[in-house]
Amino acid sequence: MDDMLTTEFDGCGLCLVGVRRLSRKSDSTSSPQRQADQILRATSDIGGHIVAWADDWEVSGATDPMTRPQFGPWLRGEMGPYNGIAAASVDRVGRNVRDTLNTQDLLTHEGRVIVTADHSGIWEFTDPSQENEWLIKAWGSQMELRAIQKRNRDETLRARQAGEPKQKPSYGYIYIRLYPNAKVDHIEIDPIAAEIIRNVAERVLTDATGKITCATEAARLNREGIPSPSDRRAQIYGRPMKGSLWTAKTIQSILCSQAALGYLMHDKRPVVGSDGKPVRIADPLWDHATHLALVEATAPKRRIPRAPKGEHLLSGNSFCGNCGGRLYVCGDRRHGCTGRVRGVRASANCKPAPSMDTEALNEIVGKWFVLRYGAGELMRRIYDPGTGHAAQIMELTTTRTRLRDDRQAGLYDSPEDAEWFRIQYRQIGEEIAALKRLPERKPGMRMVSTGRTIAEEWAEADSVKRREMLAEFDVRVVLHPHGSTPRVVMTGMDLHSDGLGMTG
Repeated sequence: MDDMLTTEFDGCGLCLVGVRRLSRKSDSTSSPQRQADQILRATSDIGGHIVAWADDWEVSGATDPMTRPQFGPWLRGEMGPYNGIAAASVDRVGRNVRDTLNTQDLLTHEGRVIVTADHSGIWEFTDPSQENEWLIKAWGSQMELRAIQKRNRDETLRARQAGEPKQKPSYGYIYIRLYPNAKVDHIEIDPIAAEIIRNVAERVLTDATGKITCATEAARLNREGIPSPSDRRAQIYGRPMKGSLWTAKTIQSILCSQAALGYLMHDKRPVVGSDGKPVRIADPLWDHATHLALVEATAPKRRIPRAPKGEHLLSGNSFCGNCGGRLYVCGDRRHGCTGRVRGVRASANCKPAPSMDTEALNEIVGKWFVLRYGAGELMRRIYDPGTGHAAQIMELTTTRTRLRDDRQAGLYDSPEDAEWFRIQYRQIGEEIAALKRLPERKPGMRMVSTGRTIAEEWAEADSVKRREMLAEFDVRVVLHPHGSTPRVVMTGMDLHSDGLGMTG
């Protein structure tokens, strides 16, 4: 549609950029088509034409026009020649008096014109009456914005006090409404998303190689075409997916958020109910002990080599037989040492630098791995959160400490509040004492049989999964120059070691 409604810049003095904005694209009262019709009509009335559209969808009116994704670059002079802007109304330009006046002042000082469909003709700001009209419309827009913001704050506060969700559902959950556009009736676990994120959590927790991280998991999910959290929400509610990608930060946020425990959240913290405990509004994706383990597993670690995120089988586990440097892919078809070329001091005498066809090297390593380990039974490492009593005691202790601190700060000084405090404090103490009497099984790893051999798993795995298997068995590949004997040397964990994913 935009291509049909634009013409080339011709220097006529009325080559305008159509400015459209919506906080929510589903807003029918000021839809994109309605705004476009109003802009085209107002532009036609002054004899102008549209050379481009600056469409900011899902952008709040409180956003400074200078920083809006589409409109901002035009104001900053980053797009191209134009003589002014055309908008459906002043509030589409901005809903903050200061920002709207600054935008008008910038355009006017640059000699550009402003046209809005709620005003007849071109705005003439040398006319005091039109200047006052612009100010009044901007002020009215700001008052409306403030009223909307207050309603949203009041509704958020009401929902929080009532234990109702107000924000978007956390990944792994879905809001259930009894009919379209109704309030949320209850929250359920999204089985598809829950399976995906639980698998990520298990892989991170059971990794003993340091090669499975939030970053590598993000790369894996993107590689497998798993919809990101925003695309999964769009998929659930029948909206088009934008193809956004998983990031390490997104995965870490989901794994570490207490929203996965089914709590009602506000400002990334659980909402505390009238009983002094976090308000639970859904079933948890995992227990509190697993949550603490995930926080520890995803915490930043020092002096650990970066885990490879590419698809090459030998990334990170192949080395030069001359200088000991890591091998790299030379082009798309060879593995070799590039240390001397890159100016690495330790590789200054690496002559001749070893290299080999990538597929040939992969085949050699694969045959060696299957011959050495293939007959072994494939074991799967799973994370056992234990009884979780210690984690529950820690959570209750934190709640009790918070109550005690609030009491010391004078929050429960009235007789009614003091009695409530004593009841809740005593109940929490009784719960802690009861948990301490229960037998505790500490969290840890357990090995379970898969009923498959390592060779069978290798045959069905892709290159990334195979690389994980090599890392699990601590396989190290050393490549020597052409003519050396042996040319390729491979080492790995002992067959009778009782560790990583197999039994001899």
